[in-house]
Amino acid sequence: MTSILNKYASLLVNYCLELKAGEKLFITTTILAEPLVKEVFREATRNGVRVEIDFSFSDQSKIFSDLAPDDLLKSEPLFYRHAMENFDAFLNIRAPYNLNETNNIDPDKRKVRSAAMSKINQIYFDRTSRRGEKDGLKRSLCQFPTQASAQKANMSLEEYSEFVFNACHLFADDPAGEWVKIRNDQQRIKEYLDDVKNVNYKADHTDISFSVEGRTWINSDGQTNMPSGEVFSAPVENSVEGKVHFTFPSIYMGQDVSGITLWVEQGKIIKWEAEQGQDLLDQVFSIPGANYFGEVAIGTNYKIQRATRNILFDEKIGGTIHMAVGQSYKQCGGLNQSSIHWDMITDMTTSGEIYADGKLIYEKGKFLI
Repeated sequence: MTSILNKYASLLVNYCLELKAGEKLFITTTILAEPLVKEVFREATRNGVRVEIDFSFSDQSKIFSDLAPDDLLKSEPLFYRHAMENFDAFLNIRAPYNLNETNNIDPDKRKVRSAAMSKINQIYFDRTSRRGEKDGLKRSLCQFPTQASAQKANMSLEEYSEFVFNACHLFADDPAGEWVKIRNDQQRIKEYLDDVKNVNYKADHTDISFSVEGRTWINSDGQTNMPSGEVFSAPVENSVEGKVHFTFPSIYMGQDVSGITLWVEQGKIIKWEAEQGQDLLDQVFSIPGANYFGEVAIGTNYKIQRATRNILFDEKIGGTIHMAVGQSYKQCGGLNQSSIHWDMITDMTTSGEIYADGKLIYEKGKFLI
């Protein structure tokens, strides 16, 4: 474990965040991730990086939501706000105690808290869209294996740990080198799609089209999510048309919503159904901006071949596409704004096709270009 965590920390510090001496790194996680945090701190400090850490504890979100009066619910977290405005890099290490902790929070309180976080979220999206610029924010999201996540994925902790580390290429002699190869392989797809005007996702359960004219596709090569393995963009907001069915469960606020089908006209989601979680879906589409799409994407990580009810991994599954409702990525040219960004995933390996300007470029989970 120590050897793997050393490699993990080196990958996060030197490849994902490219941290340099004098930069400031802000880490958020739970106390469960202390073994990985210690190795990240060691590697970053060796590089001359100033590190600040915000550890959360079991049931913290639940206690806050249940007991905070309105003025606290409407307040911004001060340290987090300062970090989003002033730090050079942000690392969020997911290490949950209990993935059902926030399931029964009052929906009205969720809305109040979501609104309170909206300004900070916009700062975050603005700065991360300018990565590489002087005032940009480098960020990475990763996973530390915990019993809660293993149980959610229907795995033992040992099995889940191996799954996480394998998806990140940590068993390779040179994990960063493996991600550089992925970057190079995906670059040709990104460059091809940048020249495309219209895209159509088709499958037995889906027929949805959208314009990406003037938008930029991103080669997601592990520098903003670890693991990664996808290419993504933002659709022209009023261009999305058709019907899309998502075959994988989608998790929102710790709750499963499965069998989601959306009907779209002129970019707006006008009808929605879920086989499980209809009430939660109804709540989501009452949030401003949530009834337009902020992202369209294609998963390319073929080391991930099973759903684990964790969007960090599930959206990267090789042979899938996903679409996110809500906030757009500004680096893609997207304009939609919302307090949420919720990814929904569908399998393309059985009957899936992707057409670009009328040309078949992807079939049954594989690119043809």
